[in-house]
Amino acid sequence: AMTAQERLYTAEDLLNMNIDDHVKVELVEGVLVEMPPAGAIHTIISALLVRLLGNFVADNHLGGYVTDAQGGYQLAEAPDTVRAPDAAYIAGVHVSELTGTYFKGAPDLAVEVISPNDKAVDVQEKVDEYLDHGSRIVWTVYPKTRAVVVHTPDGSRTLHENDTLDGGDVLPGFRLPVR
Repeated sequence: AMTAQERLYTAEDLLNMNIDDHVKVELVEGVLVEMPPAGAIHTIISALLVRLLGNFVADNHLGGYVTDAQGGYQLAEAPDTVRAPDAAYIAGVHVSELTGTYFKGAPDLAVEVISPNDKAVDVQEKVDEYLDHGSRIVWTVYPKTRAVVVHTPDGSRTLHENDTLDGGDVLPGFRLPVR
């Protein structure tokens, strides 16, 4: 639920806030948006994808970093937008330096696991933000319908449980049956 706020917040404000560990907060054009803790299925799928992506990146010596739902990416400035995808991969070439702040820019691959209470308009807004700021692939995972929508700058396609998800040109060779 969004609350009225007096002013626009910055990425630095968000970083320095004392936020309860069980609450996930994103910053959307300077406005704080709280996410309720994810349910069991959501959490398990997110963790599985982080693990599989991380293993693939390590096994293939790709460099770069895989992040989980704690990983903040500052997509825009003034007003600031910071998103935390459920899983993501950012190529080493896009990481200038690791500081105590958020990753600058969008991850090359962003993954959002969609909960039953997520509004379609909010999901679309996130996908567009990632793509507009440089993500090359965004996966939206729908556990309930056992589907994954693959979004790229060229458009989107829906994969069902008998299809295989692949890493495209971001993670060549990565393959995962949707089921």
